[in-house]
Amino acid sequence: MNYKLVALILVCCAVAATGCMGVADNVIPNQRTSSAGSVVDSNWQGLSEEKAPAAYQIAAPAAAPIASGDSGTVPGTGIDTRIIKTGTATIEVKDVTASADSLKALAVQKGGYLSSSNIQKNTNNRFYATVVLRVPQAQFDSTMEGVKAVGTVKSISTSGQDVTEEYVDLQAQKTSYQNQLAQYNEIMKKADKVEDVIKIRAQINIVQTALDRIEGRMRYLNSRIDISTINVNLQEPEPVGGETGHSFITVINEGIGGFLGMIDALIILFFTFLPLIIIGGGAYGIYRWRKNKNVIVSPAPQQQEKKP
Repeated sequence: MNYKLVALILVCCAVAATGCMGVADNVIPNQRTSSAGSVVDSNWQGLSEEKAPAAYQIAAPAAAPIASGDSGTVPGTGIDTRIIKTGTATIEVKDVTASADSLKALAVQKGGYLSSSNIQKNTNNRFYATVVLRVPQAQFDSTMEGVKAVGTVKSISTSGQDVTEEYVDLQAQKTSYQNQLAQYNEIMKKADKVEDVIKIRAQINIVQTALDRIEGRMRYLNSRIDISTINVNLQEPEPVGGETGHSFITVINEGIGGFLGMIDALIILFFTFLPLIIIGGGAYGIYRWRKNKNVIVSPAPQQQEKKP
């Protein structure tokens, strides 16, 4: 009898009996939950030793508590809330380039940074820009006040996306995968068959891949939670006299454009009705040919002789 495997069975059973409700169901492919509350991998069926399936049971772990955050707690639960804050503003300024530089300095002052800046000129020869700021969530409100002070506010909005539920679920899954990975590594130390080592290594790779994916998602959420995003649209004011003011050059250009547009329309109409013109011209030519032929063939009327 392999005493190491028997000892491992007792350890797994003890962990399964003392563990709280976990999230190990459907964690990795080809798993099922045993009556003892542990996760059994159906891939272990057919191992060289008769007691191998029991020895390779992975206990369902309990979910770990969520790390404290800065967003407060859900009333009555004690769970830290996770909020992604986003702000959007449209500001009218006299100098777009200078205002973009001011926003960059504002973000740095608040402990953040300028994520992106795009300054362009539209067809009406007016500058406009899109500036994206990333600032700590604690400085979100004060940064929005600084953005409004840059110029004349045309529109402004803020929003908060609650990702607490997703974050709690990800944390529980992360703990589950970490516990499974640790137990698989312990089982790997007890394996003495090449085929057992290969199967255990395959399961370790599956669990590690899932764990990396969850940790990546959590890093992304933490980045969005801790550092808020503010999108600012900068635009120059409308000139006196309308969008572009009065311009004789513009009027002349519009007149030339209308003249060329009329010519284009006539050319389009000509080629559109060209088949009808060809058919009509052919029919009229045939008609004229037949009429002239009838006049030539018919005899001239005889004139009566006048009496002296």
